[in-house]
Amino acid sequence: MKSENKPLVSIITLNWNQTAVTCEFLESTKKLNYPHYEILVCDMNSDESPAEKIQLLNIPNTRVLLSDKNLGFAAGNNWGMRHAKGDYFFIVNNDTEVTPDLLNQLLEPFQRFPDVGVTCPKIRYFHQPDTIQYAGFARMHPITGRTVTIGDHETDQGQHDVSGPTYGAHGCAMMVKRTVAEKTGMFPERFFLYYEEWDWSCRIRKAGYTIYYTADALIYHKESVTVGRNSPLKTYYLHRNRILFMRRNSNYLQLVLFGLFYLFFTFPKNILQYSIRKEWSLLKAYLKGVYWNLNHSSKSKV
Repeated sequence: MKSENKPLVSIITLNWNQTAVTCEFLESTKKLNYPHYEILVCDMNSDESPAEKIQLLNIPNTRVLLSDKNLGFAAGNNWGMRHAKGDYFFIVNNDTEVTPDLLNQLLEPFQRFPDVGVTCPKIRYFHQPDTIQYAGFARMHPITGRTVTIGDHETDQGQHDVSGPTYGAHGCAMMVKRTVAEKTGMFPERFFLYYEEWDWSCRIRKAGYTIYYTADALIYHKESVTVGRNSPLKTYYLHRNRILFMRRNSNYLQLVLFGLFYLFFTFPKNILQYSIRKEWSLLKAYLKGVYWNLNHSSKSKV
């Protein structure tokens, strides 16, 4: 297949002390039948540079970018996008494996619908390949700050095979048109981890673009179906950023209702659960995340 007149797709993935996993992802890209793409591996200051091992794979059009610090998911991907040459950015986790038609299918809605700004594939769990992780997102609840991932943990029997608009992009695998990123800005770097794709999704939709779930595009994610206990890092950012997201994306009434709900339900519930389980490190991380919002503005240039 010739690449003339085909838009350039920049595949952007982060690596942090997971060179073997990243190499498995890169090996899977050899199956792609789309002819015009580049790959940017953005290393977040790993203990050992992955460059030499990646070069030995002989993956065409692949660059390794070495950061001198761990920028996190949001800033790391932004850094990659700033180095990318493509007309489209395919932001994808390194713990995934692609399917041959993935890029073709993700590009197709952009050609059919001029208002589409982001496309996302169906995501299945790698270790249980008939089980769905993502088939779109439901609307973020305006009071709880929670959403539902459509199809998660369901056996794929074709029940989510209809493509269409969805409320949020999944940070694991999302294709963004360059002009959309230029108009709306990129990931909000203040989030570092969690809720950053939702904050960006809200800005993209407010700018008049559609986020599109592409049911015939498929990728496999190696995240375990059974998620283990939270780490303090995950606990901190997950709870901190839930509040931050609502502060940035709610009107006054919604924010008041969210505040009341959080104060009288969520906060005591989490305190009680961590205490009963004697998860003191998680309790400390949780309180630190809540406290952060009392001392920091929600406003940011990113």
